[in-house]
Amino acid sequence: MPTMKSGDRIGNYLLQECVGAGSFGEVWRAKHHVFDEIVAIKILTDPQYVRNFRQEGVVVHGLQHPNIVRAFDIDPYADPPYLIMEYVDGPSLREVVDAHPAGLPVPAAVEIMRGILAALVCAHDAGLVHRDVKPANVLLSRPGDDIAEVRQQDVKVVDFGLGRTGGVTTTSIMQSGSLLTEGGRNIAGTMAYMSPEQKTSGELDGRSDLYACGIVLFEMLTGVRPEGNELPSSVCAEVPPHLDAVFKRCYARLDRRFGSAQEMLESLAGGRVGSAPPPPPTHTPVGTRRGAACPSCQQRVRPDDQFCIHCGAQLVEAVPRCQECQAFVSKTDNFCIFCGTDLRVKS
Repeated sequence: MPTMKSGDRIGNYLLQECVGAGSFGEVWRAKHHVFDEIVAIKILTDPQYVRNFRQEGVVVHGLQHPNIVRAFDIDPYADPPYLIMEYVDGPSLREVVDAHPAGLPVPAAVEIMRGILAALVCAHDAGLVHRDVKPANVLLSRPGDDIAEVRQQDVKVVDFGLGRTGGVTTTSIMQSGSLLTEGGRNIAGTMAYMSPEQKTSGELDGRSDLYACGIVLFEMLTGVRPEGNELPSSVCAEVPPHLDAVFKRCYARLDRRFGSAQEMLESLAGGRVGSAPPPPPTHTPVGTRRGAACPSCQQRVRPDDQFCIHCGAQLVEAVPRCQECQAFVSKTDNFCIFCGTDLRVKS
């Protein structure tokens, strides 16, 4: 296959800069030759992965969600084969974590994990297990030095090239080159974030992704990956107890994990794991001014928080729900992250 360089044309786009490379291909930033449109283009460099590359394009194109990088076009039969996707102008979570060796601010880590889990809810509902959830496969559409202001909508999950759907595993172009070999077997994924059943090539479902989410959550909160029986709070004292509980439900045997990404997302937002919802606060709910304090624990909370990230207390009179699926939503959401319903439409 030809070696690509800046200025080469792929479809209607001119390549500008190679922004990533892996074992099977490259990722380029590119611009439309007429319009002021920037995209990311995955270009396959190993011809033996053409069939699986096509499978990845079909899978990603079918995933329509704000927290998943969109696929616009694919031509697996071009020379070279390519996949045109949404370009995210921001760092990877890997870069952000590396820049914060003591861990991210707790609210920022929670917001990012909410975005990851919302993407996985969509993927799992479509029958797709990502199988390579890790910081390098999460992009943030916000500068890394502004991480304290990150929100769920800034999170984009990428690289579904290892996904399993309908019993078929795709092992196509991966920016990180995460196809491992152990004992003569091909193992798709990154060992440091891989669930035990994935390492043994056992049957997988969405709970394998949640195991990886637990490791990513630990790493965001502390700056390091877990060892042994460590909890996030044992490394960083600022981590609230309910996030320890969330981590434990992920970093566990398959049958002890959360049953779904949605269950983990709801536990993350509610501040309680495996227990009844927190009772309403006995004091006046927090106002909308910046830097307000939780009336129960007096810790600082954000103006748009509905639950205290520290103690789990409810901060608003009533938590809004989607009229269609009854899932909890944020009062600032325009669309339900679970079913896509337009929340701006009033009955």
